[in-house]
Amino acid sequence: MATTVRRAVLTLPAAPLGPENPLPVLRAPADAHALDDRSRDGLPRDMARQIGYGPLRSLLPVRLLDGYQRRRQEREFEAVVIENAHLRVTVLPGLGGRVHSLVHVPTGRELLYRNPVFQPANFALNGAWFSGGIEWNIGATGHTTLSCAPLHAALVPAPDGGVMVRLWEWERLRDVPFQVDLWLPGDSEFLYVGVRVRNPHERPVPVYWWSNIAVPEDSGTRVLAPADEAWHFGYERALRRIPVPQWEGEDRTYPLRSTYPADFFYEVPDGARPWIASLDAGGRGLVQTSTARLRGRKLFVWGAGEGGRRWQEWLTEPGTGGYAEIQAGLARTQLEHVRLEAGSEVSWLEAYGPLAADPAPVHGPDWAAARSSAEAALAAALPREQVEEAYEAWRGAADTEPGERLAAGSGWGALEVLCGGHKLPGTPFGEAGLGEAQAPWLELWRTGVFPTPRRVAPPGPSLVAPHWRDMLETAPAEPLTEYHLGVAQWHAGDVAQAVRSWERGLALAPSRWPLLRCLAVADALAGDPARAAQRFAEAFEDLVEESRGSEPWTAAESALGREAMTALLAAGRLSAARAVWDRLRPALREEGRFRLLAARLLAAEGHVGAARRVFEEGFELPDLREGDEILSELWARVTDRPLPPSYNFRMRPPT
Repeated sequence: MATTVRRAVLTLPAAPLGPENPLPVLRAPADAHALDDRSRDGLPRDMARQIGYGPLRSLLPVRLLDGYQRRRQEREFEAVVIENAHLRVTVLPGLGGRVHSLVHVPTGRELLYRNPVFQPANFALNGAWFSGGIEWNIGATGHTTLSCAPLHAALVPAPDGGVMVRLWEWERLRDVPFQVDLWLPGDSEFLYVGVRVRNPHERPVPVYWWSNIAVPEDSGTRVLAPADEAWHFGYERALRRIPVPQWEGEDRTYPLRSTYPADFFYEVPDGARPWIASLDAGGRGLVQTSTARLRGRKLFVWGAGEGGRRWQEWLTEPGTGGYAEIQAGLARTQLEHVRLEAGSEVSWLEAYGPLAADPAPVHGPDWAAARSSAEAALAAALPREQVEEAYEAWRGAADTEPGERLAAGSGWGALEVLCGGHKLPGTPFGEAGLGEAQAPWLELWRTGVFPTPRRVAPPGPSLVAPHWRDMLETAPAEPLTEYHLGVAQWHAGDVAQAVRSWERGLALAPSRWPLLRCLAVADALAGDPARAAQRFAEAFEDLVEESRGSEPWTAAESALGREAMTALLAAGRLSAARAVWDRLRPALREEGRFRLLAARLLAAEGHVGAARRVFEEGFELPDLREGDEILSELWARVTDRPLPPSYNFRMRPPT
């Protein structure tokens, strides 16, 4: 059977993504993967250096996606299906290029964990993320900001004479283009994936990549990799070297034998073939391997504890089965960023397919025998030399210009290529892709003037790269220009100059709330919570007076209302926090985010019983952040009763 590529429609119960949060992300989100400084002692020198290299100052220029809910309705998603006699691969270009499904055709066996719903949750760097399948994580430690974003997609001639699907986009945190080429040779039991990340700039950039594969999990599932040691990272923020497979009396290569969520980064020896497999009790499952450049391998487990199981339910539907993640990355751990020199690129090839190994050694007590059995099965199914040959063949096709277009991504790459004059064969970012969001920045580049919008609306996205900051500095100093300039200066670390720009803009601004909110954030980070709270309150009041009530305005009211109430509660200004609550739209008050704030306000006002009743009546917090313990902390303030299971999202042992 020759390989076919066709368009398809995937229908799933889906929660809406909602609008972007229009407030610029001036603070990097709380990072559940940050490493305690004491844990850096004794780390290998290269690991310690890369852990300290290129941390994010903020998420700029990316915006938060936090407007999703948990009410699901049937929704259609555009899909691309690649199929031969052995595998059927379903790809979702509109959702980060996620491989939603990988089916072994002869047996009908799904090799991945395929989520039966689309339910965003707060795991991506910019918020919305969903579980299942194979995702391509680029940018910085965490799930990519492109998790729920569209990528460009097109057909390209494959190295074997067939056709492959190319996905590409401009990653905005690091300002780099990347591509993912998927092809399935006609007689192959393995999906090949060629990946390339390019640095078109005259400066080095930090690069991060992890391919994240969700696999079914049950009591018989074992994960195998070519390692005798691993780096364990839990939500206690400590990184420690441990033996594989036994640690603290349990075989941790079985995902359900851990209690709490944790990462196990395998120490794959130099020169060893990189691979990782998830095999069931019968020795069957999925294997992933690659060329040597993709050196890291990892197992993530939710664990068997109450918090981990609650998260699994939260991300899908109760009763649909759990999953673990096997992953492959550029570094040994996900806490590291790799330096990519100016004008250079990094590339590799991955392969995904079914694996069947003798279950006796695979699940036996001898780890070396288990690992060797799986590795021998992989060598028989896909020799290492074949992967290397496929990589070299793919490199010859990586610059081939795409043919038939399957999907369109954002216009940001088109703007950067046009203004920067970058030459990127194989990944075209044409001017036809420019849209409304890029229009004012295109005018700034062409005329030197940032345009005044034709209608009153929340400010559009800010750009913060050095060349955009330079253009803003020389543009006429209108209030909106000063606003965007301050955001760019803030991103560059020039806090004092950012504050001056925002204050200059505030003096003449017809719309004061965007500038007041930026100044409030600056006050908070400067250690002045009282002044920050006052400015947040003023900003919210100004926004409510100006709001036109459409979706962008409601998104702004929701985002700024949450920030204002949080700041006012922290400053002890309860009457002002109550005033913000009173100005909220009734529909916003019913959202879980504001139900939580209502409980916090009631508790602070001394109405402990009323705060407890908010919990008892039930609410859901759609954007609860990974590792956030606000629900358990507030519950403990209002009662000494055990935390109800529906609110138990703890990812670490109680302290």
